[in-house]
Parts: sequence; structure tokens; C-alpha cells
Amino acid sequence: MNYVLLFLLAYCLGSIPTSVWVSKGFFGIDIREYGSGNAGATNTFRVLGPRWGSFVMICDSLKGFLAVKLATFLPEYANNEIIYLNIQLIFGMAAVLGHIFPIWANFRGGKGVATLFGIIIGISPWTALACSGVFLLVLYLTRFVSLSSILASLAFPLFILVIFNVDNHFYRVFAVAVALLVILTHQKNIGRIIRGGENKVPIFKNRDRRRQQRNSRSL
Repeated sequence: MNYVLLFLLAYCLGSIPTSVWVSKGFFGIDIREYGSGNAGATNTFRVLGPRWGSFVMICDSLKGFLAVKLATFLPEYANNEIIYLNIQLIFGMAAVLGHIFPIWANFRGGKGVATLFGIIIGISPWTALACSGVFLLVLYLTRFVSLSSILASLAFPLFILVIFNVDNHFYRVFAVAVALLVILTHQKNIGRIIRGGENKVPIFKNRDRRRQQRNSRSL
């Protein structure tokens, strides 16, 4: 019974629609009616700017982190590392399910990337750090949050299966499933990137402004 209640709590935690509440509470709009129509950190970056996009990303990541920590309320499994990790993953995926289909926002949520990242932070901090490095590098080079998320998610199973060589079959399946889920939920973004229609986030505006000024002077 405790397991079921904690699973439902993880789902409700993941259902907190941070971007929707922020957009409605501070801007009087529904973020899902603007930009890509997605209720996630990427669209918040695009529509409301880096400050609010960062806030939403942190909050959505915290949902995944707190969800896996709900396993601490099942101390009877604490001494079995494999079962305990599996329970953490199940609670984490409940939070992702809530983020994608939030009960508090008419089941219209985001893609779950930030919440997935929070799960990884809660379970494997070093793996999360490695994935963050991939994300930030791609973001710096391209300014595409979607592409950064996709490549970081593809790097995740590589880190789990090859570099860190985690000996947990459920975790390995989870890592591969994360990569497939992110690719599946970013199909439209992939299409826009190929067509050259994907929007870039204005993170490096000063750098781009200086580059444009240098180019104009050179002309």
C-alpha cells in the first residue's frame, strides 16, 4: 500500500506544471499557446526568456530528483541496492509521466527532459554531470536546446553501458528508453532542425551582437 501511495505521490509531484503556472501567474498567458506549444523549459526559454526558462528547468528537474528520493520512505528495501535502485527508477518515471500528462493542467504537459535529468541527478550525480557537459557544449555551439537535449540523452546510455558500466539491467534498459523517449518526443524539433526552421534560444545575445558588429565593421 505504501508503495502504491508513493507512486501516486511521485506522479502528482511530476504533474506540477511549472511553466504553465509561471506563464499564467506572472505574464497572464498560457505558455502552451505560444512558441512550440510545449509546457516545458525549452519553450519557456523561447517565449519568456532565459531567466524564467532557467527557473522552470530547475523546478522541473527538482520534481524528478524528489520523486526518486521518495524511495527513502521504504526503508525495508534500503539494504538491497538493486531493488532500491529499481524502486527509485519507477518513482522517477511516475514523475516523468506526470510531467508529460499532468493532472493539474488537463494532461497537456512537457516532454520530460528536465524531469528525467532530475532523476539522473538523484541516482547518479557523476552521470548527470557528464550529460550536463554534453548538453552545455552542444548548446554553446548551436544554441538549440532541443538538439542539446537529444545529444545529451543519447550520451546517457553510452555513459551507463560503456563508461561507468553500471551493473543493473533495469537501469540499462532505463537509459536506452530515455534516449528513445527523448528522440520520440522531439520528432518535430528534429524536422525543424533539418529544415532550418528551429528557433535558437537567446542565451548568447551579447556574443552574437559583438560578432555582428565585427562583421559589419569588416564590410
